Amino acid sequence: MNKKTKTIFSKIWNITIQILFKFRFLWPRIAVAMITLSLSIFLIFLLIRSIPGNIIDDFAIKLVEQRRITMAEARILAVQILGYNPDESPFIQFASYISNLFHGNLGRSMSNPLLSVNDVIRKNLPWTLFVSTISLVISFLIGSFLGSNAIWKKSKVFRTSVTGYTVLSSSMPDFILGILLLYVFSYVFKIFPTQNAYNLYFSTPGFNFKFFIDCIYHAALPIISYSLIQTGNWALMMRGSCISVLGDDYIYAAKARGIPSNIIASKYLRRNALLPLITSLAISFAALFGGSPLMENIFNYPGIGQQFAMAIGQKEYFMIVGILFFTSSLIIFVNLIADSIYSIVDPRVRRNV
Repeated sequence: MNKKTKTIFSKIWNITIQILFKFRFLWPRIAVAMITLSLSIFLIFLLIRSIPGNIIDDFAIKLVEQRRITMAEARILAVQILGYNPDESPFIQFASYISNLFHGNLGRSMSNPLLSVNDVIRKNLPWTLFVSTISLVISFLIGSFLGSNAIWKKSKVFRTSVTGYTVLSSSMPDFILGILLLYVFSYVFKIFPTQNAYNLYFSTPGFNFKFFIDCIYHAALPIISYSLIQTGNWALMMRGSCISVLGDDYIYAAKARGIPSNIIASKYLRRNALLPLITSLAISFAALFGGSPLMENIFNYPGIGQQFAMAIGQKEYFMIVGILFFTSSLIIFVNLIADSIYSIVDPRVRRNV
């Protein structure tokens, strides 16, 4: 290695050390996320071990009927397909499970061995993300606006209306609202469709405007249902955050300097009150994922939640475990990102590290 190469590597090493030191406040959060992920992997493995009956023998019987092979051959094939051998020790089973996860093998369907959990996630996850992301953005923007104005504006009617809406939306389960919307707008007035993510006969999937509008049309009811429920929660959290910010010195200083109230509301009140809500974004995202099996079943929407509910109904144990691991990992990752962003944008958090 020549002198020039050593100099380049030395500069890269120094820059890396500086970046790691600058963002050292993120390392505890990353460690907590890794511990949480490890615990979820262990608990999911225990879930596999607690499945009643001998699932390998049950699957082998299906293979005997489908492929006309002996039971011994079917059992060996079942172990290879499912990646699980109940005759091995728990330590070897856990090592095999970890190995499959590192290789990206989340499991296979017991009714259709050609169908893997990876294929199900790849096909259906985009639709759940599509609905969840749009709903979260709409509800966050509207809810934060309503919550801040409920504190800043002097209109008693507006404040009462926002308070009544937050109480009503918080007390109503999202699936009840979903059923009502489906009944009114799909069966009574027949405005929105009752199933599918797009028109299977007249729409061509792809990155084009017509297909996007068709997707929005089919996802309208789930998006409206999620948004109406979540908006009230955001308004309530924003209202509480604004109340805490109103007592800060810089608000009084801005008023004393004669700064217009609309500027104080936008640049001083809302901007600082939004900071505590950043972490809550990830929690709300997780809540949408947690409620997706029920909501997607109500609207017959082909997302990952509907597939999870179908797997439970059909006792597709390895499909359940695979989807459960993926969604829990995704929620942990999103929470880590949100917590890290909150630490970056708010210097007060970094001072405690």
